[in-house]
Amino acid sequence: MAAMVILLGFLLATLQITGVRSVGVCYGMMGNNLPPASQVVSLYRSNNIDRLRLYDPNQAALQALRGSNIQVMIGVPNSDLQSLANNPSQAQSWVQRNVRNYHPAVRFRYIAVGNEVSPVNGNARFVPFVLPAMRNIQSAIRAAGLQNQIKVTTSIDLTLIGNSYPPSQGAFRGDVRGYFDPIISFLVNNRSPLLANIYPYFSYKDNPRDISLPYALFTANAVVVWDGQRGYRNLFDAMLDALYSALERAGGASLEVVVSESGWPSAGGFATTFNNAKTYLSNLVRHVKGGTPKRPGRAIETYIFAMFDENNKEPQYEKHFGVFFPNKQPKYNIKFSAEKPWDVFAGNDTTTTSTEESLKSDM
Repeated sequence: MAAMVILLGFLLATLQITGVRSVGVCYGMMGNNLPPASQVVSLYRSNNIDRLRLYDPNQAALQALRGSNIQVMIGVPNSDLQSLANNPSQAQSWVQRNVRNYHPAVRFRYIAVGNEVSPVNGNARFVPFVLPAMRNIQSAIRAAGLQNQIKVTTSIDLTLIGNSYPPSQGAFRGDVRGYFDPIISFLVNNRSPLLANIYPYFSYKDNPRDISLPYALFTANAVVVWDGQRGYRNLFDAMLDALYSALERAGGASLEVVVSESGWPSAGGFATTFNNAKTYLSNLVRHVKGGTPKRPGRAIETYIFAMFDENNKEPQYEKHFGVFFPNKQPKYNIKFSAEKPWDVFAGNDTTTTSTEESLKSDM
């Protein structure tokens, strides 16, 4: 009996570590009118948002996160990749300064080494440094004994996908495989998830002739695309399942995908209305509890972009992704808390997109 009590206590502790009840939200800082980090963290807590993406190791934000119980995805900016790739001691120092100095008071979940680096999207100059930087950061995390608590990964956009329709035929572009296949192997070997920024908004904006607005907003009242026995009612599932299929073809069938950004702007561009943004975000929060047609019944860990409107971003629509205004007032009435816990290592199954959409994120 004593052994059973101990086991039950361990399982409950594990659930408290891995189970969460909200989507995450990305904390971008490209605005000159944003509240101080301490107030931002309080806003996360008062809205029951228990996961946060931080794009760089902002010290004020990390200080504010102490004791908050918010799980943190911390980013290595692209501009730091070369130094961390070329010098393992720099990676050790980075981990010491930005992780070990705050752990365990800050609950780090992932280290995102680079954001949307790709040979084909304008960030090609960073390509040689992503995997070496990941390896050096991983070594530093292992040296700290944190490799089972903090997963080292990277965040991609879907411009790496060469074929996305139908989702079951998803495949990476041939000209990115030399770069990305070794990253997939790293993630598989270290049992880390892949982070992916998934934006139905950009696909719809770039191809409204073939992609319907209801399909992009989760409001289609019937299956839009059949892929064999799988029926797709929304573009989000189609994009994610195309990525799962591409990973399977590249040796990454075991990988989980964390949606590290998804959102819809409320102004400043094509189809950027308040109602469209509210509809997309509200439906996204509900939808990710249940998986995709390809991997059904398993929640999709998802981070909304972004916490605030950021007035220093360009083009104009990039200023309007926030779920809060800079004065901390909510833009929409969104309930961030989910009805049941989810875990990072979950997969899903559903349907895919109507035509060969343009898969891109400009974040």
